[in-house]
Amino acid sequence: MIIAVDGPAASGKGTLASGLARHYGLAHLDTGLLYRAVGLAVAGQEDHPEFETKAIAAAQALEPGHLGDVAKLTTAEAGSLASKVAVIGEVRALLRQYQRDFASQPRGAVLDGRDIGTVICPDAEVKLFIKADSKARMERRARQLEGRGLVVDRYALYHQIEERDARDMANPNGGFYPAADAHLLDTTLLDIEAALRAAIGIVDGVMARRVER
Repeated sequence: MIIAVDGPAASGKGTLASGLARHYGLAHLDTGLLYRAVGLAVAGQEDHPEFETKAIAAAQALEPGHLGDVAKLTTAEAGSLASKVAVIGEVRALLRQYQRDFASQPRGAVLDGRDIGTVICPDAEVKLFIKADSKARMERRARQLEGRGLVVDRYALYHQIEERDARDMANPNGGFYPAADAHLLDTTLLDIEAALRAAIGIVDGVMARRVER
């Protein structure tokens, strides 16, 4: 079984995907970490004339070990850099294959990102699109960063989230929109336990209907 979980930054998709993976005993890949790792590999070179070439080389060299420092990969800076390398077509092509290889495991997998249900795994058995309003997402990310002892400028963070949403939605190489058969889950007013229960309910319902056919 492949479960595709898409949505904007700090919507809760990563936490929900991890919870679904534990519940169903499946492997989990936070695909956003791939783009963040590539972005950090070329940090400070955004204005370099060979920025795209360097980003492509970083994507080619990407290995699972590069995803280990989650604290560094989930900073606001990494998120901003991720959206800058994500508009490079060849970077997306390289990371797309990485993700599809992960999803092809015999038992299936849970993948979360921005184009899993639309581009990476369009034939996934279950597709979820997680959403939440920008203020709620900003506050969640702020608390996450503060939990690591970082000082957070909420005004700047809010605008970083808004700007990243705009870049991702305008990305001509992306697929950041709900798939036609995706189930929408708004987590704005839900805590993680309630959101996970709702997500499990959706997955169970979809699989039950497939069995009945």
